[in-house]
Amino acid sequence: METYLKDYIILLRVEKNLSLNSIDAYKRDLNRYLLYIETELGVRTVKSIQHTHVRQFIRALSTLGLAPSSVTRAYSSIRSYHNFLVEEKFADQNPMDVMNAPKIPKKLPKVLTIEEVDRILEAVDTSTKLGMRDIATLEILYSSGLRVSECCELKQSGILEELEMLRILGKGNKERFVPIGPKGLERLITYQLHARPHFTKHSPNQTNVFLSRNGKPLTRMMIWNILKKWTKIAGIQKPVSPHTFRHSFATHLLEGGADLRAVQEMLGHSDISTTQIYTHLDKEYLKEVHKTFHPRW
Repeated sequence: METYLKDYIILLRVEKNLSLNSIDAYKRDLNRYLLYIETELGVRTVKSIQHTHVRQFIRALSTLGLAPSSVTRAYSSIRSYHNFLVEEKFADQNPMDVMNAPKIPKKLPKVLTIEEVDRILEAVDTSTKLGMRDIATLEILYSSGLRVSECCELKQSGILEELEMLRILGKGNKERFVPIGPKGLERLITYQLHARPHFTKHSPNQTNVFLSRNGKPLTRMMIWNILKKWTKIAGIQKPVSPHTFRHSFATHLLEGGADLRAVQEMLGHSDISTTQIYTHLDKEYLKEVHKTFHPRW
């Protein structure tokens, strides 16, 4: 079956300018979909795909026990792919035009309390060069609410010290400016002066801020492991990831009275409805306080 998948991936990379992680997710979803359509359902051309075939595939994903969010992402990938086929005249119609997206329950993101964040940051041994790097990395994640990929890709030119801001290149290469605050900035400057030069001995032209022992940019997994290490030392039992710091950043701002649109801008959300989940979280927090302290409970 001619799938035109390579053409679609080129479109995502060149015209849509998606990140490599997003493109990989599309490829995984669509390769699985097309293999199922051809081998399990016997469909031989993309023009022959009907909405009933798509429904069978979506049901198969659910049967496999995939998380609802993964099923929804696959649905979105397939819809976009069929739109491409129609636009490029490889197919006559999108079989998904008569379908509704599967609904998934909204899960409130896990967050840390301010005290838990402090415990993790205070656990870092800042007497070593690696410790100076680790505390600067974690401070940036929490103080500025960066995605872990944005932290990995932060450039030297993105540190606007006098303004106490960071210039971030986010999803879709959209640039935004995020405050860092004096504590985070102090940790960052200490790392820049006393630790980073040690990591750039073999790569003096490296422009990324956060580096490994051998002078290469930190990866997402490296940052995850750094956080995991200090979280364990701090004695925090709940699961914590770099994204937990981002969730905590947003929640603590809103709990402190920050404007929703300001938080949206700092997080780099294109749609404010994405940011609004943190207001739901805030309501849950208020309900929990009410339940804990009100005499009628």
